[in-house]
Amino acid sequence: MSEADLTRAASAPGPSFQELFTPKLVTALKEGYGLGRLKADAVAGLTVAIVALPLSMAIAIASGASPAQGLYTAIVGGFFVSLLGGSRFQIGGPAGAFIVLVATTVQTHGMDGLLIATILSGLMLVAIGFLRLGTYIKFVPYPVTVGFTAGIAVIIFSSQIKDLLGLTLASPEPGPLLEKLPVLWESLPSLDPATVFLALATIIGISVLKRVRPHWPGLLLAVAGAAAVTALLNLDVATIGSRFGGIPSHPPIPALPAVTMGKVIAVLPSAFAFTLLGSIESLLSAVVADGMTGRRHRSNCELVAQGVANVASGIFGGVCVTGTIARTATNVRAGAATPIAGMLHSGFLLTFILVAAPLASYIPLASLAGVLAIVAWNMIEKEAVRTLVTASRGDAAVLLTTFLLTIFRDLTEAIVVGFALGSVLFIHRMSKTTAIETDTPFVAEDEADPVGGRSGAAPSDPEVVVFRISGAFFFGAAASIGSVLDRIADTHRVLIVDFAAVPFLDSTAAETIRGMAEKAERRHVRVILTGTHHSLRRVLFAHAVKPPLVSYERTISEALERTHPVPAEA
Repeated sequence: MSEADLTRAASAPGPSFQELFTPKLVTALKEGYGLGRLKADAVAGLTVAIVALPLSMAIAIASGASPAQGLYTAIVGGFFVSLLGGSRFQIGGPAGAFIVLVATTVQTHGMDGLLIATILSGLMLVAIGFLRLGTYIKFVPYPVTVGFTAGIAVIIFSSQIKDLLGLTLASPEPGPLLEKLPVLWESLPSLDPATVFLALATIIGISVLKRVRPHWPGLLLAVAGAAAVTALLNLDVATIGSRFGGIPSHPPIPALPAVTMGKVIAVLPSAFAFTLLGSIESLLSAVVADGMTGRRHRSNCELVAQGVANVASGIFGGVCVTGTIARTATNVRAGAATPIAGMLHSGFLLTFILVAAPLASYIPLASLAGVLAIVAWNMIEKEAVRTLVTASRGDAAVLLTTFLLTIFRDLTEAIVVGFALGSVLFIHRMSKTTAIETDTPFVAEDEADPVGGRSGAAPSDPEVVVFRISGAFFFGAAASIGSVLDRIADTHRVLIVDFAAVPFLDSTAAETIRGMAEKAERRHVRVILTGTHHSLRRVLFAHAVKPPLVSYERTISEALERTHPVPAEA
């Protein structure tokens, strides 16, 4: 990329308000929408609805809400996320990450308090989006997101032990993990074999189907099988019907909760927590969809849509809505073409309520607990944890601290402390780098042209582009650099990224490079990294940024020689 290109890019006017907040649905429809796309969206929407049906009910029950509220959240919230969102493929609904926060809010402030907090969170998300603060959400370091996700997974699993084993508790189940475990241990004599059988059958069924028939709806088949066994054998186990009286067979009806100023002030901390976690989860999910498809989402538009979806969900009696990574990935893999797939997913769920609601009464709670056990296991990014623990003691400390605070303290506190530790770690690394770079001259010395007449200034082939990164490459810069690299990789055959002026990079930056390289590989674009010293390569290798995914050369000139060898003189 020449200096003239960079200058033009820097001086180009930014996108207008209309461009930033036009929903992706409008963009997709302008491209043309025919029968082929409708068929693809319908198949994807039905596939996602099959996954979302048992998951939405399971998450709602674990959160202290009713299974119907989980379905209302997926129907109403999911519809508005797709209608107004800044991502083509985002699927909205109740998320496992919110279970802890929602359950705590219900216990402390009641169901009205939860609905008020959900609506307030929606208004905050709309404000954050319109103020264009969505970009700053991306500054959360990678070890923090991995740590709190793993911590949430542990809490979700611990909350399902009672229903997995069919325990009868002498007193209400405590929320904190250290208080919960002794109560569960004392209740072990009340273990119910039929409940354990259904839970294990669900977990094994989902796992086996995922391995031998990955395209089959394993969640729904396992839950439906457990419900059939319960009904046919007349098992005396807890079901949706016995605990909740089933689910309504009519669509959700809008109604405002009883709002008082005192209640609003009381639930503000919960609303802030919903907003923080919801923005992180939804934008992470959109980034995952971008990585799978090569598309780009509009983060602030996505936050506005998430906000409207939460307001609507609260009014219709649902719980918190956010972009869900697993369902969004399912939508992409099922061949979705536009946001209409997400809107159809909501329509299919509504159809289930209207037509087949009585069948839900037979679903055993043990099978839904088994579903959440699988969800908890999948939430833990095992490979990412292993990489962060082995790559850097600093990243490992941030990860472990966030993980432990999530389990034993509070999710919001975990994110804040994790972010603060990540910032301190960055300052420490910068101080070490400054000491190393003190001898660097203010003005670089002239250098002779390399043999063969090539310089690393710019490639002569328009399909080969050189991109130089200068300065510390850390979590604060990863999002902007990643988006630039993605755009460059879209239109070239070879991408050379020079790290000669990069003193260090962190795990978030390494993940950004890996994601860019994987997307380039899918588009048959060759990526060459140059100027990487030992400490940079150690971090990059730890995050799987190594051959054959990318190539390494010492200098830009050597990389250009690799792409266009200079012919030997006669």
